[in-house]
Amino acid sequence: MVREALAALLGLEEDLDVVAQVARGDEVVAAAEAHGVEVALLDIEMPGLTGIEAAARLRAELPKVKIVVLTTFGRPGYLRRAMEAGADAFLVKDAPASQLADAVRRVLRGERVIDPTLAAAALAEGANPLTSRERDVLAAAADGSANAEISARLHLSEGTVRNYLSAAIQKTGARNRTEAVRIALEKGWL
Repeated sequence: MVREALAALLGLEEDLDVVAQVARGDEVVAAAEAHGVEVALLDIEMPGLTGIEAAARLRAELPKVKIVVLTTFGRPGYLRRAMEAGADAFLVKDAPASQLADAVRRVLRGERVIDPTLAAAALAEGANPLTSRERDVLAAAADGSANAEISARLHLSEGTVRNYLSAAIQKTGARNRTEAVRIALEKGWL
């Protein structure tokens, strides 16, 4: 519903045409390629692939396509991860439609567009303290899986899983893995 509303609003702009819409992150690259997309608007929360994962694939496979990531969740960690994935813009969904249209025009001119409140929060927050592997293990623990299950899924020893979880707990300042997962999710680190 939100996707269709945004498409309708952008379609009202004289100089912008909405050429494709997809509901899943794993459909983004194929649709962008099939329709000659110049700018892709991606939601953080998408089935199949997240908007950040879809942005990374889009950047790798169609590097000329500009990427605007939209979120309901103004988490500084999401901003950092989106920029690392190759996003050209990062905006909150509740911004006025005129700001979104302006952001699309600006990224087409080669500018980066970042919601100023999120940019300030990201600077204040600092970088994600978790390594890539710590994030993988912590994300695998999010569903309550035991160390043995996580080690089998990620092809790591149980001791390595314990070490990564311990490091993640320490770096997040949590008391246990459940709290570490919650903190990492709240900050947009996972």
